[in-house]
Amino acid sequence: MALEKIETGLKAALLRDGTVLLAGLLNGLPLATDVSHHGEECHGKRPCTVETVLGSIQLERNYYYDRQMQKGRIPLDEALGLINGYSPGLARLMCWGGAQSASYPSASEAFQRYGGLQVDPRQIQRLVNELGPKVTEVLDRPWQPEKSAPVPTMYVSVDATGVPMVRQELEGRKGKQPDGSAKTREVKLGCIFTQHHVDEQGRPWRDLDSTTYVGSFEKAGDFGHRIHREAVRRKVFQASKLIFIGDGAPWIWELAGTHFPHAIQILDFYHASEHLKLLAEALDPTHAGAVRATLEHWQECLRQDQLDQVIAEVIAQIPRHGPRRKVANQQLAYLETNRQRMQYGTFQKRGWFIGSGVIEAGCKTVIGQRLKQSGMFWSVPGAQNILSIRCATFSRRFDQAWELLQPQLALAA
Repeated sequence: MALEKIETGLKAALLRDGTVLLAGLLNGLPLATDVSHHGEECHGKRPCTVETVLGSIQLERNYYYDRQMQKGRIPLDEALGLINGYSPGLARLMCWGGAQSASYPSASEAFQRYGGLQVDPRQIQRLVNELGPKVTEVLDRPWQPEKSAPVPTMYVSVDATGVPMVRQELEGRKGKQPDGSAKTREVKLGCIFTQHHVDEQGRPWRDLDSTTYVGSFEKAGDFGHRIHREAVRRKVFQASKLIFIGDGAPWIWELAGTHFPHAIQILDFYHASEHLKLLAEALDPTHAGAVRATLEHWQECLRQDQLDQVIAEVIAQIPRHGPRRKVANQQLAYLETNRQRMQYGTFQKRGWFIGSGVIEAGCKTVIGQRLKQSGMFWSVPGAQNILSIRCATFSRRFDQAWELLQPQLALAA
């Protein structure tokens, strides 16, 4: 007989025996609260099917009802912390799996293949939508930072990306479609990470498992408060240096100035290079090789803190009139506006990051891999619930959030 058949058969038998043992244990569980209070009627042995990590079990429990107060209670359910007929252990897995899998059906299939559990995709979705806001609420609670050694360098970075939405979420919204309509809504993501060391070449090393995320569909002002709360939780005031990296969008710098006024602001080097390329094309649009050579030369100038040289070379070659002159002047203004954020030579000598790769990767992994799959269209609440759980998971805080939720879920059961 093949080993695989032995394994699967033995596993199924163990799970069946486990459900029998678990049901016997829980049905015989003595509870001090399992007695009638004044005015209550007891309806005994009410049956209930509970889904657990071992499989389905049958419980018989007492139901107490107060007619005058029109209120009932089931002490055993309360003591076990059942959530919509699911054990806390299975509910935790459903919540995590629904957010981490590529889709709700794929989460359901994973439960079947790996755990032998029959969990309907719609029930996973329902649980995620019920618990997602609660995860957000507990993680948003004020935190008293613990005393610890100062962090040499802390980074804050934010970005935004579009998430495909159902039609009713897009009514009246302007977008980039040919007719001016929108297919997506903007979601903002923020991350915080720390740095203690540089490598042998003086390049920065991000601290292992130091990155945490927050994300929402809020307006920039409200999102600024959210990322600031996360920074406070991460002990931002104990950081020797605080660096804010952005891609140049005005709302990002406004957020940085409002919520992190003492941070050193760095314009992502890649986005700065995109503007240099536009400048090079404005000077000589017909020769791709010349544009590439000019771009590489100017990039090296930026790495040497020689922005003035770039500007001087542009002014010496700027077209006298026409659309190309307008483009060149726009890009020159951009360089002047971001001058203090483009001291890349100084930044690199000090061993700091000059790119926004961490937050851009976060947009792809935290958001894109779950919310931007082909054929997906979301409501804002549905997408936010997934995003909240994924941010908690990628920040290594999901289990912490769940433990904080347990008393609240027990009271609501």
